[in-house]
Amino acid sequence: MAKILLLNGAKAFGASQGKLNCTLHDVAKSALQSLGFEILQTHIDKGYNTQEEMQKWLESKVIIYQMPGWWMGEPWIVKKYIDEVCHGAAGKFFTSDGRHRDNPAVGYGTGGLLKDKKYMFSLTWNAPIEAFTEPNDFFEGVGVDGVYLHLHKAHQFMGMSALPTFICNDVMKNPQIERYIKDYEAHLKKVFA
Repeated sequence: MAKILLLNGAKAFGASQGKLNCTLHDVAKSALQSLGFEILQTHIDKGYNTQEEMQKWLESKVIIYQMPGWWMGEPWIVKKYIDEVCHGAAGKFFTSDGRHRDNPAVGYGTGGLLKDKKYMFSLTWNAPIEAFTEPNDFFEGVGVDGVYLHLHKAHQFMGMSALPTFICNDVMKNPQIERYIKDYEAHLKKVFA
């Protein structure tokens, strides 16, 4: 049975208590188990053992992040997790930056060892979807994956490939919890069935 690692990046902070991200994490767990996957999970803010996390990554076919958008990206606890787990896995997740001394100007980012693994982002944002998609709006039409380019590249550096990103919008100004749940279940079935 293939394993999927669910990383819960929820954190009680400011006006948010992290409940929506915990709910969506549970939706993913239930939906993926019903599709026959074995689920490994980590709620980052509750603590983790770096060596155990590395092993979870190595055992898993897919890593799914559930996290809010904070200040135009992932929360600091998620970035800290990635820094500690992935950097600590040098030689297991990547060999080097991929370049060779005979031509150090080419090949950067090609030393990844996780070529058989995929990752997915499931995101919650207060921004409307138009903020990402409209050329004259805040993110100038780059789309949600453009906003997360740095995080996509971090995973590609390790050799991983992306699955389609899922996003819930207007989560504070116009929350639609039941719709988010149904949409996420449909997304997971489309990607993993």
